[in-house]
Amino acid sequence: MMNYLIHAKKIVTVSSLGTIIDGAIVVSDEKIVEIGKWEILQKKFPSVEVVDCLDKVITPSLVDCHTHLLEFAPSSLFPVTPETHFLAGRSLLFNALSSGITALGEQICGHPFCDFSIGDYQKAVHDCPLDISFATTSISIGFEKLAHFTSVTGSRNVDQKELVHPLIVREIARISDYPGENIFINATPANFTEKEVPHAGEIIYSLEELKEIVEFFHQLGKKIGCHVAGKEGIQMALEAGFDVLHHAHGITDEQLNFAASRKVEIVATPMGGTHLIPNSPEDILLAFDKGISVSISTDAYLPPHSNATWLPFNDVSLKGPDVLMLISHLPMQLLKRQGYDENQILALLTANPAKVLGKENCFGRLEPGLDANFLVADGVPGLEITDVEQIRKVFFRGKKVIDRG
Repeated sequence: MMNYLIHAKKIVTVSSLGTIIDGAIVVSDEKIVEIGKWEILQKKFPSVEVVDCLDKVITPSLVDCHTHLLEFAPSSLFPVTPETHFLAGRSLLFNALSSGITALGEQICGHPFCDFSIGDYQKAVHDCPLDISFATTSISIGFEKLAHFTSVTGSRNVDQKELVHPLIVREIARISDYPGENIFINATPANFTEKEVPHAGEIIYSLEELKEIVEFFHQLGKKIGCHVAGKEGIQMALEAGFDVLHHAHGITDEQLNFAASRKVEIVATPMGGTHLIPNSPEDILLAFDKGISVSISTDAYLPPHSNATWLPFNDVSLKGPDVLMLISHLPMQLLKRQGYDENQILALLTANPAKVLGKENCFGRLEPGLDANFLVADGVPGLEITDVEQIRKVFFRGKKVIDRG
């Protein structure tokens, strides 16, 4: 039985269907059944309930494939205890949902104060109207004395030898949902000041160690991603065979060519996330021009990098998923000026991150058979609008979960 037929002035499908003017989508049982011209579908399904969005634009809902909303953000933003940690986390998930994001890629690195397992995180989100994938990882923080944690050893600080221990690496690989920053090739500054993390950027592994870790993931039929920045670290990641580079700040033109030839994906984080200046609009255009599948992500919650002069922020307070459209606006506008189509451009926030998550056959585009995850908005997200209030309705698997009228 058909559920409804939703009608809009324009539908940007981010698929081979392109943009449909005066279009409609037929939704049934959480899925898109048909999509096309209103005049055709109205006649084909005359008895189906019509949802009228005549003055709005429909697009796929957004995907933020690199976030830290459930592990580090709650204690960074709120005075939580282990008992209230996930209460705060769920409020951050709702903030993401109300910002037009219906799919997230969460990093679970190992928290020094909260000894939660991956099962605890999964249980905390099981009834949320969001598609959440978890990347289990190890992490190295660039304090005066480097601190290492892993998602399988919890709050215990481990040494570098344990980071490459086969039993630990295999377990991380086994339980990881997707190629997030499964390994930190460079020590991270995290959310600390430069003075607190003097070893941020230090390379943690040898090339041989990286190759062995990659092989553990590939033997299980899984892709692997990494946190990496700087020419040396990126070269090691490419030579070791990583599938997804998160951040890739400072990547060279030659390295981009190599990444393109190997079909390596890049998750750009324009707010920061490493010891180097983050991805500029020009950086994103250069990778896009080379045919690399580029996603834009917030790495939230994160303070905007002070040297990222293109960011529209006047402070360095922690920013969340609600700024995804805002930090994507300049790169998306630059791509438009270079002649790219709005469907290609919107893929930065929809189809490409869905592919990173391994969910490209579930969402990220508007096509028959895919989940009915879409937005009703005043314009194309990131390209034409940046204010979350301009996202009027959010649908997740066919159900309206956000409604601003």
